[in-house]
Formats: sequence, structure tokens, C-alpha cells
Amino acid sequence: MSSSVSVGALVGWMLLLTAKHIIADFMLQNAWMAIGKDQKTGWALPLLAHCLVHLAVALALILVVAPRFWYVAFIDFVIHIIVDRAKGICASHFGVTLESGHPWFWTLIGVDQALHHLTGFALSIYMAAN
Repeated sequence: MSSSVSVGALVGWMLLLTAKHIIADFMLQNAWMAIGKDQKTGWALPLLAHCLVHLAVALALILVVAPRFWYVAFIDFVIHIIVDRAKGICASHFGVTLESGHPWFWTLIGVDQALHHLTGFALSIYMAAN
């Protein structure tokens, strides 16, 4: 059995989900979310708020382009919570903060971003194939 994915659709979805990520992770994330979600305690509300921003932006963009994929925004939301919480656990357990000068700080951010982009890639493949 052979399967194929339109390169144009794949690139389009990747661009859309990358734009979503830039908007939600950088433009709309404030210090309370960014710092709060990585704490040992009190992390739940900042993490939820941050991931709800991702959900809202993804849902809005997907509804404009292809409303039949509305549920993909919720899949992205759940995966974003898991990835960011895992990063938060690592950061709080090992004291990985910018202020601490911990050598893993940028590596942890890089792994977090890579996982988010791989999520976008997988979701883009799914939407382009369907």
C-alpha cells in the first residue's frame, strides 16, 4: 500500500502551526506563565493559562482554514501541556533557570521547542494526508 501527502498542504499546515507557536509561545506568553509553569508548586494555573492560549490560537487558525480539523487544536493542547509540564518538572527538580546559570537551561528550552515543532510536524502530516 502506498501513501502520499501533498507537499503544498504539508508546508501550508507547517507554516500555520509555526505561526501559531510563535504567537502563543512568544507573543502572548507573559512572565507569570513562563516562570510560573516551571515552579515546584503553583504551576497548574500558569501552565493551564499558557496552554489555553495555544488552544485558542490554534482553534481560531484551524477554523479559518479547515474547520473539519477543529479537534486537532485540542490534541495540540494536550500534547503542549505534557511537554511543558515535563520541562517544568526537569527545571524545578534540577534548578534549571536562567538566573541560576545552569548549563542545561538552553538545552532544556531547545528540547522543549523541538518537541513542540515535532508535534506541529506530526499534526501537519495528519491534516495534509486527510
